[in-house]
Amino acid sequence: MNERSPRRLLVAGGAGFIGSNFVKLLRSTRPEVEVTVLDKLTYAGNPANLRELEGTPGYRFVRGDICDGEMVDHLAGQVDAIVNFAAETHVDRSLLDPFAFVLTDVLGTGVLAEAARKHGHDVFLLVSTDEVYGHVPEGRSKEEDAFRPRSPYSASKAGGELLARSYLESFGLPLVVTRGSNNYGPNQFPEKIIPLFITNALDGLKLPLYGDGSAIRDYVHVEDHCRGIDLALRRGTPGAAYNLGTGVETSGREVAATVVELTGLDESSIEQVVDRAGHDYRYALDVSQAREELGWSAGIGFREGMERTVRWYRDNQDWWRPLRSGEYWEFYRRNYKPLEVK
Repeated sequence: MNERSPRRLLVAGGAGFIGSNFVKLLRSTRPEVEVTVLDKLTYAGNPANLRELEGTPGYRFVRGDICDGEMVDHLAGQVDAIVNFAAETHVDRSLLDPFAFVLTDVLGTGVLAEAARKHGHDVFLLVSTDEVYGHVPEGRSKEEDAFRPRSPYSASKAGGELLARSYLESFGLPLVVTRGSNNYGPNQFPEKIIPLFITNALDGLKLPLYGDGSAIRDYVHVEDHCRGIDLALRRGTPGAAYNLGTGVETSGREVAATVVELTGLDESSIEQVVDRAGHDYRYALDVSQAREELGWSAGIGFREGMERTVRWYRDNQDWWRPLRSGEYWEFYRRNYKPLEVK
């Protein structure tokens, strides 16, 4: 199998949840690769995620916005490839502020694609999401399936993908796309369902479950996801997209029940709240292409991953407690309203 071996990477959004886990994987497995992280450090970008790498050879951090064309062009001229994690990512926040998502996820992706084209990069890897497929009532989404986004978040991610793909078709940009399912693991901002439930449980608070908790997701541990992204970077075919998930379907109620069990609470800790607008009730991925072309499959089962994740949040309260501050609770109150069960 032929592999690319870019030696100088620009990792956009590298201080966020998935990006920081990817950078740490790269530094531990291929330390010869020079990594420049570019991150705006919005609420979900946290320099503490990469503190262990500060001052190490072959690593540097630059604070900046991917929409800043001049800065991106300057950095792109110093590397061989770009991996783009930078995005506004939370569906709930996209319902409150849609245009922030359009700016970063579409325009920012275009700025990076243009820089990669201009400097003749070996590969431009765009980290996307399974949510571009929309609600999947039956079967499993394949990479060639049509996009049917139903939230401003998923629409902006689909828009960024389409813009990047236009660079592939018009300019020959060597684009590779990964579409990951729902991630969880260490360093995830505590607004997403799993760290939200865990941190609430550790604080003795209710676990806010949308509606009856029947929405289905495929939860992939971030370490598995990052391995897949790295393989796509090195082995992915230009023009191809790769679904990265486990193939295991888990409901929101099952997530809540698992957190309750692992933290020693009882079912009364679960509180139904008003359902999300335009809620996609099922995502399901066909991951055969990643297995066959990249040699990738998820290795961490949901139970094992959840045990590890609960342990991490229990042991790293100095990381997440400062994040649950005034703005966090303002968003929380706006978003989670108790359901009046008749």
